[in-house]
Amino acid sequence: MNESKLSFKKKAVRNLFLNYEKKFKTEEEIEKELETTGMAYIQMRLPVEKITEEYEEIIRKRVEKNILRAKIREATKEDLDSVVFLHNRSWMTSSTPFSPISHETIKKIFEYPDTKILIAKVYGTDGGFVILDFEGNNKEYGIIAGLGVLPRFQRKGLGTVIGMAAWDYFKKRGVKELRCEVYKDNNVSYNFIKSLGFEEYDVIVYKAQDFNLSS
Repeated sequence: MNESKLSFKKKAVRNLFLNYEKKFKTEEEIEKELETTGMAYIQMRLPVEKITEEYEEIIRKRVEKNILRAKIREATKEDLDSVVFLHNRSWMTSSTPFSPISHETIKKIFEYPDTKILIAKVYGTDGGFVILDFEGNNKEYGIIAGLGVLPRFQRKGLGTVIGMAAWDYFKKRGVKELRCEVYKDNNVSYNFIKSLGFEEYDVIVYKAQDFNLSS
């Protein structure tokens, strides 16, 4: 993939999940931060070699105890409207402003060959999703680009179930390291990612142009 397409894809995904940060700050605060100091995102990683059989068993038991019994599937074009609904519905109950995404935005992300979307179905209803990506010359890095869960399934273990599904997806494709990033003030997501064994390795500050698809 050439640099311009890669840049667009990263901006599209980053812009998509910028809405999530508005749960923790107002839209005005986010805009001011982008234009002045920038938004700091903690870079986190989990080398596959550190996923020991013992640790993996602990996580799997945590998932097995989950009463939601979610079924995971890889999204197709027919699922894109469901992904749009999952994203937008996740934040309709928030008191802070957010910009709903469109089918076209999700479609552009979906169509990149190295990007996959997994959906979790709970009690016959789609309850959450995760966007996965691959980076590196040999696609050796598995990127968890973002994860969303419907409000009624939050804090009930569905995020861990989806995280484990992402883990399995990447392992089967021989990645050497799992990576993701989390906004510095998003303590809920940070603690969840830490609970899966990820560690910090860098901090990147993004400005407004890093989210703007037209720049």
